[in-house]
Amino acid sequence: MRKTALIMAGGRGERFWPRSRKSMPKQFLSLTDDGKTMIQQTVERILPLVAMEDIYIATNRDYKALVREQLPDIPEENILCEPVGRNTAPCIGLGAVHVEKKYGDAVMIVLPSDHLVKHTSIFRQTLEDACEVAEQGSCLVTLGITPDTPETGYGYIKFKPDMTLGRALAVERFVEKPDLETAKAYLASEQYLWNSGMFIWKASSILANIQKFLPETWEGLKRIEASIGTAKEQAVLEREFAAFPSVSVDYGVMEKAEDIYILSGSFGWDDVGSWLAVERLKTSNEFGNVVNGNVVAIEAKNSIIQGQEKLIALVGVENMIVVDTPDALLICEKDHAGDIKKVLETLRMCGREEYL
Repeated sequence: MRKTALIMAGGRGERFWPRSRKSMPKQFLSLTDDGKTMIQQTVERILPLVAMEDIYIATNRDYKALVREQLPDIPEENILCEPVGRNTAPCIGLGAVHVEKKYGDAVMIVLPSDHLVKHTSIFRQTLEDACEVAEQGSCLVTLGITPDTPETGYGYIKFKPDMTLGRALAVERFVEKPDLETAKAYLASEQYLWNSGMFIWKASSILANIQKFLPETWEGLKRIEASIGTAKEQAVLEREFAAFPSVSVDYGVMEKAEDIYILSGSFGWDDVGSWLAVERLKTSNEFGNVVNGNVVAIEAKNSIIQGQEKLIALVGVENMIVVDTPDALLICEKDHAGDIKKVLETLRMCGREEYL
């Protein structure tokens, strides 16, 4: 069966402010030493499993020019521009009806655009195994990450160790981000995987589940599908998509569906959720600092310092995040990295849109 991919690239990456901005969000930035952006790496790691002509990018229409600039080999008609943000369920549904319209049915690999993977060959083999499972019947398949710490920042998926389909394990349930004691219990049980947000299924399988659990969204998606390739396509897309409820595919479909399978992955996955990820991506110096740019550090330890041309001097500080850009400077204790989004909330309330 033909393999396609949908890469979701509409997010704002607000926890990477001030480098990630509304005009240039995280997925279009390079955070690794090879100079490639995150979305470019996402596309490269699924080639040649999926042909370039069968890769779709779902993004905000404001980012279409960025997608075309960074991914010039993606066919323009494969850049699906959402008129408004409506979370992952409508996004995935939009990709599915485009695949269905073009091919009748095909396997879809659904990936976020802002994750990193160290071991590409293992990742690609895991996807191949998942595609084989997805082709059987109408099951939904997801990838889970084998946990090595009691992480409280991820959702978890409990599997049934005695129920398998190929290399995949049957899913018992999805669970929300736990507190520390619950996460420790999950880790000790060896029956939970981190929820990676990566999915593999046939277009027909996910659409059937959207029809079952989100029937009004499915009806709108079918009207969009009927308009694809016609003069009314854009008008129908804007009308129908704006009417969809904003709901994640986890909450809207996966937590309610049956016949779900999961493959465990140990391919060096990182969701690059905040500036703290830079410590995992880049080598720190002998003082535990991750430094980029024009920096002088005196008695500074265990800090992330990301500068540009301006000199940044740090003296006697520890566990800090310092990020400099031409019009904004972030200074944050590591323990408060999750609160960076509050800065953006404050800027919005103050009407300071030029810094978002």
